Amino acid sequence: MASGGGESAAQFDISEEEKDKLVGEVIRYVLFKTHQGSGCPIKREELTQLITKNYRQRALPAFIINEARSKLSTIFGYEMTELQRSRLSSANQGRASQQSVADSKSYVITSQLPADVYKEFVEDVNTSHLTGFTFAIISIVHLAGGKITEENLWPHMRRLGLRETEENHPVFGNIKQALETLVQQRYLQKEKVHGPEGNSIVYELAERSLDETVSGQVKEYISQIVQREVPATDND
Repeated sequence: MASGGGESAAQFDISEEEKDKLVGEVIRYVLFKTHQGSGCPIKREELTQLITKNYRQRALPAFIINEARSKLSTIFGYEMTELQRSRLSSANQGRASQQSVADSKSYVITSQLPADVYKEFVEDVNTSHLTGFTFAIISIVHLAGGKITEENLWPHMRRLGLRETEENHPVFGNIKQALETLVQQRYLQKEKVHGPEGNSIVYELAERSLDETVSGQVKEYISQIVQREVPATDND
């Protein structure tokens, strides 16, 4: 399948066989890294290096990546979405955080299958607890207005039975590392902020949490919880 820009392999002085081989390598790399990295984004730089190790055409990486995105969609049913780091809204940008500098472009893949089909045939029940953890934390931050200090986040997590000192939780293992994984997966951004009372860590919703699909699911999740907790009133 040709890319949306109407380009072809001949424009880059490579054969169709060479193009298909490069596209296949990118697809395999994306699928493997997504599985190996528990869904963490894949940097565009990694894919570019994969393509340019034997080819030097400047525009070739963009062409091959677009072809791979198209085939991932039509053949595998995955949407390969580009992420670009958005800066925290905090006025004071601390350099100490690993994410205080804007990251390069990166990609994540998400299933295009209907939710009911995905749940029945694809979803791994062994990792469903991680999905629940992700939604719970995102919901806490969402209800806090989209960002929350670490000091205020932990009391909410403790109500869920998740303590910052726990390193061997029976389900999540190291709780601090589980929270850090959400940062690596770009559901949250983490920033050290300097204030008059000292330094504090701020968590804020990142690109994947702000995606319309995820955001809508979070709002529905919160709505269901609220409806369960509000006692029904009798109409006498």
